[in-house]
Amino acid sequence: MFSALDIHALAINCLYSISRVMAGVTLAVILGIACGLGRSLLPVGIRSNKLIKFLLEAPKFPPPIAWIPFVILFFGIGEFSAYVIVFIGAFPPIFTSAYEGAESVPMVLRNCAYSMEIRGVRYLWQIIFRAALPQIFTGIRVGVSMGWMSVIAAEMISGQSGLGYSIQLNRLNMQYGLMTVDIVSIGIIGFLLFEGTVLLQKKILPWHQTTL
Repeated sequence: MFSALDIHALAINCLYSISRVMAGVTLAVILGIACGLGRSLLPVGIRSNKLIKFLLEAPKFPPPIAWIPFVILFFGIGEFSAYVIVFIGAFPPIFTSAYEGAESVPMVLRNCAYSMEIRGVRYLWQIIFRAALPQIFTGIRVGVSMGWMSVIAAEMISGQSGLGYSIQLNRLNMQYGLMTVDIVSIGIIGFLLFEGTVLLQKKILPWHQTTL
């Protein structure tokens, strides 16, 4: 059943999938944090507006796989489309966590910053961003998981390489043993990506208690 296993091809497919996730998640982290913190700076009347909230929150509910036909329509089949699908999967939890983390910053910290005349970009970076970091990392952990699942789905539907593509190819060839190897590899890599994010959080925020 596993006689046709090609370790080199498996490694290449793993690297393709991982590289796509890293690219898409990196962009999602940068834009998600920036947009989430930027949203927290909007006037209260705009932040609490139901229409604005709907426009910002509703797009996150369709699963990333539902966007694949539109992504293929606009960007075609290729590497860029895979990055976009990963971004679509990873961005919403990071954006939401950054915003909610910024909103949860205690007023005592805000008042302390005001009394010390900390304003503008310095206020956003030194007070809001750093205080929101634990919650931001929660969003990043979810975003990494969603990005990993998204890239596998994208590769299964429109990929020409990667673990998702390998699953489809082995399914068509009725190589169910190799499909099992692909699925096990997906689980192992997903676990390692998640644990890597947890380790990064512990390195950056050693003072923050976590049960993970």
